[in-house]
Amino acid sequence: MDRIECDRMFVAVMEQGSFIKAAKRLGTSAGQASKLISKLEQELDIQLFKRTTRALSPTDVALSYYERVKTLLEEFDALDASVRNIARNPSGKLTISAPSSFGPTQLTPVLMRFASQYPQIELDVNFTDRLVNLVNEGFDLAIRIGKLDDSSLMARKLGDIRVAVVASPEYLAKQGRPNHWQQLANHAQIIDSNSRTPRLWRFCENGQDYDLPVKGRLRMSDPHACLQAVCAGLGVAQLPIFVASKALQEQQIEIILQEYEMPPLGLYVIYPPARHLAQKSRVLIDFLSAWFQQKLF
Repeated sequence: MDRIECDRMFVAVMEQGSFIKAAKRLGTSAGQASKLISKLEQELDIQLFKRTTRALSPTDVALSYYERVKTLLEEFDALDASVRNIARNPSGKLTISAPSSFGPTQLTPVLMRFASQYPQIELDVNFTDRLVNLVNEGFDLAIRIGKLDDSSLMARKLGDIRVAVVASPEYLAKQGRPNHWQQLANHAQIIDSNSRTPRLWRFCENGQDYDLPVKGRLRMSDPHACLQAVCAGLGVAQLPIFVASKALQEQQIEIILQEYEMPPLGLYVIYPPARHLAQKSRVLIDFLSAWFQQKLF
């Protein structure tokens, strides 16, 4: 028998004055009430009630125990209610890391919607392309693109990131259109120096992966800056489609060598392993998953 169950019955008997009334209050039988009190007396090794055929009276020890245990049960119930309320209405601070190329344009609109829906959650978002250490640096969640190296972290896939080579129609008219990825070695390469492999562009041909060493004249540590250079007709660049999408729609640039693209990179939300994931983290992970729905960016 659960100790709290015994204590609750004890309080009910003290307040109702009989096993029958106490049992009715707690939705059980008088026999069960008697068993619970006997169990409690056995555990405490004391007599709590003097029983006669006509009366049930508490001992001095019972009166003292009642004052203390009633307060403890009330505090326990308050704590239980508080935790359940947090589960229903998550609150607290969430510290998030996201890539500077992806976060401001793709993640921010989602977070703004989330912040409106969960006003009790505080968001502290750090946009950086540095792979932060979640545990050591105190991050609750991080958004990662590509292969996940740390197997000790938990992850949920949100979608895929397509990466393609792009160029402007003006550049292609002047310099010619490459028909094979190796021909890019003879073109002006605009390099995102902040990418994971800034000196290599990766391609896939007949199921085999290939790396093309690049050392272009223009090197910038932001894909949006690289995109501007592409739009200006200064060369070709390998960029995420979410960066280039508007320029593609406006026909300022176009995708080339599509048949040699690598498979899309995975988009993940990662978080430290925990037996019981904080509700504030859980609701954001679920929110991101529902929002992106395995989208191809």
